[in-house]
Amino acid sequence: MISEGVININKPEGLTSHDVVARVRRRLGIKRTGHTGTLDPMASGVLPVCFGRATRMIQYYDGDFKTYETEMKLGTVTDTLDSTGTILETRDFSGVAEDDVEEAFGSYTGEIRQIPPKFSALKVNGRPLYKYAREGADICMEDKARNIFIREMVLQGCDLEKGTVHFMVTCSKGTYIRSICDDIGAKLGCGGCMTYLRRTASGFFTEENAVDLDAIMDMGDDELERFIIPVDRTLVDLGTARLNGRGTDDFLNGRPVSQEDWNIVEKVDLAARGIYRAEGLENVFRVYREDGAFAGTGALVRTEESGNGLKALKVFR
Repeated sequence: MISEGVININKPEGLTSHDVVARVRRRLGIKRTGHTGTLDPMASGVLPVCFGRATRMIQYYDGDFKTYETEMKLGTVTDTLDSTGTILETRDFSGVAEDDVEEAFGSYTGEIRQIPPKFSALKVNGRPLYKYAREGADICMEDKARNIFIREMVLQGCDLEKGTVHFMVTCSKGTYIRSICDDIGAKLGCGGCMTYLRRTASGFFTEENAVDLDAIMDMGDDELERFIIPVDRTLVDLGTARLNGRGTDDFLNGRPVSQEDWNIVEKVDLAARGIYRAEGLENVFRVYREDGAFAGTGALVRTEESGNGLKALKVFR
C-alpha cells in the first residue's frame, strides 16, 4: 500500500503547482500532500510532491538550490514581467551587442537584492500580491525587496536579430526568474521579459528522476511505487546519525538521547556545498534506528552534564 514518500513530477506547462498537487492527491487517495517549490503555470519541469508523513520534511528543502533554463525577449516590457502579461512598452534593441549581453549577465551573480514581481503569490497582509495588482492597488514593491543568491549564471546563446536570449541560472529559494529578465533588460537599456522557463533541478531532484504527471495518473500501484522516493534519501543536506537500542526507544518516545546511545555516521559540510541560508542545519541529522529503519530527524544538543545529546525534531514511529 502506498502511504508516504516523494514523487518528482515533471510539471507540464499550463497547470499551477496547486493543480499538480490536487491531481497527485486524487491519484494516491491521500489528503496530506504538498509540493516543495512553486512553479508558475507557464513554467515546466521539476516539481517534487511529498505525501503522507513525508510532508513533515518540506522545511528541510528550503536551502536547496534550483536550476532553470530560460529564454527572454529583449525590447518587450510587460506588467507580469513575462510573455503572459499585457505589453506596456516596446523598445528598440538594435543597439545591443553580444558583449553588452555578456557583461550584463556576468555582473548578475552572488547575493542580489531583488524586487519580486507585483504579479506574484508573495503575500501582503495575508493576500497574494497578484490580487492587489489585478485590483490596481498601489503597493510599494521596493519595500518587498529581499536578498537572493545566484550561484551560477550561464549565457547559452542569443539571437540579437530576433532579440532572444537563452540562459541557465542556479539560484536560491525565493528567486524570481522573471525579475532577473526584467533586471537584465533594464541593464541593457531596452527592457525585456521572460518567454520560457523550465526547472531542471531542485536539490536532490533532477529531470532524470522526474516522471510525467499524465503517466502516473495512468499507472497501476505496482508501477507507481517504482517512482516513489523514500523521503530520507532526498534530505541530502542533513548529516546521518545512528541510534542503539536504548537510544531508539528514547528517540521514538520524544526523550533526549544520551551521548552513549547514538553516534554520528556522517556530518555534512554545508559551507563547502555553498548552501544558502541554512543556519542550524549543520547540527540536524537524519536519524536511523538500530535496525536501520528511518526514525526521523534530530538535533545535536550540547550540555556540560551529558555531552553531545540528541533531541528529536521529527519522529517517524
